[in-house]
Amino acid sequence: MKVLQLDVERLSYDVLKPEASVYEETREKHAEIEDALVMWICVESGDTEETADAALKEAVDYMNQVGRKKLVVYPFAHLSSNLAEPKEAMRILDYMYKNVPSGIEAKKAPFGWTKKFNIEMKGHPLAEQAKSFDSEGKGKKVYKKAKPVGANTAIVKKSDWSGLPETDHRTIGEKLDLYSFQEVSPGMVFWHSNGYIIYKEIEKLLREKLAQYGYLEVKTPVLANTALWYVSGHIDHYREHMYILESEGQEIGVKPMSCPFHILIYKSKTWSYREFPFRAAEFGMVHRNEVSGALTGLFRVRQFTQDDAHLFVREDQVEDEVSKVIKFAQEFYSVFGMEAKLYLSTMPDNHMGDEKLWEKATNSLKKALEANNIKYGIKEKDGAFYGPKIDGDIVDSMGRSWQCLTVQLDYQMPERFKLEYTGEDGKQYAPVMIHRTVAGAMERFIGILVEHYQGKFPTWLAPVQVKVISISEQAEAYAEKVYDALRKEGIRVEKDVGDRTLEYKLREAIGQKVPYMLVVGKKEVDNQTVAVRVRAGGQKFGVKLEDFIAKIKVETEKRLASSN
Repeated sequence: MKVLQLDVERLSYDVLKPEASVYEETREKHAEIEDALVMWICVESGDTEETADAALKEAVDYMNQVGRKKLVVYPFAHLSSNLAEPKEAMRILDYMYKNVPSGIEAKKAPFGWTKKFNIEMKGHPLAEQAKSFDSEGKGKKVYKKAKPVGANTAIVKKSDWSGLPETDHRTIGEKLDLYSFQEVSPGMVFWHSNGYIIYKEIEKLLREKLAQYGYLEVKTPVLANTALWYVSGHIDHYREHMYILESEGQEIGVKPMSCPFHILIYKSKTWSYREFPFRAAEFGMVHRNEVSGALTGLFRVRQFTQDDAHLFVREDQVEDEVSKVIKFAQEFYSVFGMEAKLYLSTMPDNHMGDEKLWEKATNSLKKALEANNIKYGIKEKDGAFYGPKIDGDIVDSMGRSWQCLTVQLDYQMPERFKLEYTGEDGKQYAPVMIHRTVAGAMERFIGILVEHYQGKFPTWLAPVQVKVISISEQAEAYAEKVYDALRKEGIRVEKDVGDRTLEYKLREAIGQKVPYMLVVGKKEVDNQTVAVRVRAGGQKFGVKLEDFIAKIKVETEKRLASSN
């Protein structure tokens, strides 16, 4: 049996006409499925129920890892020339469809028909998603082995994004030289200078908000003895997503999240009720062992940085602190012209701890939402394994929703780590822990912004804010003077004073989506002014350089939305 698994955003197909004498009766003429794993299956001669069971088990294991709830069984004879008889192939496929485990929404495309299909991928159909199963049900991944690296072997190779739409953040990122993805580090981002400018500007904005809301920034390691992960419960609930290695006879886990580390900072001293809330924030680098078929540019990676924070509070402070987190998030998103739709995510089947504590935590989040007159939806069984949460979905310029905000209320971790503080009555109490992220993964959030703005970033966020362009050789010295003046004012500026035509220089700057182009020729030299051309095409002549600098500074300092 040959199987090609594709993790799809959307699959649609039209059933056209029977292509063989054996085909499955169907009235279905059109189908559309979103967020599903599609199994393109070629049943080969000798395949049995055991073969089908093995293929189905691997697919379901993959679905559990990436959180997929829909499975499509799609007959596809073109993967092999060693085909089973049509009736037998149809029987095996029907067996697979009927044996999809409960809890998974299954669909089977009709057998023996010519079908026209369209796929929108979450990631590229990588080699690891192609599998072969023998007649005994033993599975084998089909992939190319890495070649030994010699002294003259090129190992630095960019991922091939050819064929992606112009609106995709991978296409835009390559054109604007923001970042790249290298084969030697799959699922990890190589930030180029332009992209890292955007990264740092987002980080700067978040740090300003952290200071405003009374957070203390910390920094913690990326490795810990797995004893820590056993106490936290991550080993039991999250091991398949962790990188585990051995050092000097000890099992070490690479950090998938920062919460246990912040707990250790809390435990390093004794606490009084007067010192609460304690808000610990970290731009924490974490690693998660995502399956390669789910990796998708900046949207799904193996190494990323979270704008992570953990609040240790008294129970009487929960509602107020959750409200402040929501306000923090709303103010942050508003800078980008976005709002968040909030949801309450409830206890999952795979959870940790006493259900009475879960009910208590869920009711506390409900009270915080209702106290702020916030309309919210419910995401059933979508909470973290240690507590319920509030999720916030932002909507981009193309109308797509992205879950970024997370506010998780946790009574479990303080109990497992035996956290305490001294109350007003002198007795010991356990604090309540609030886990929260606002941007979420920095990589993913920047990917969202790249597509939201389509690379036309507002002035404060643009990697290059101004391009100085000379018209003639006589204006080159003045262009250099303008360039130096802008650079000394902290404005991100480039210059183009070569002998190419003005049309070429403008076309290149517009292609790089630079917000402002300052064009200087003989007239500007004589009057000591600049001609200001904006990205959208408007132009203003005779502008004093100091007036333009003042305008740029206002747009940057106030983080104004781009006017062009």
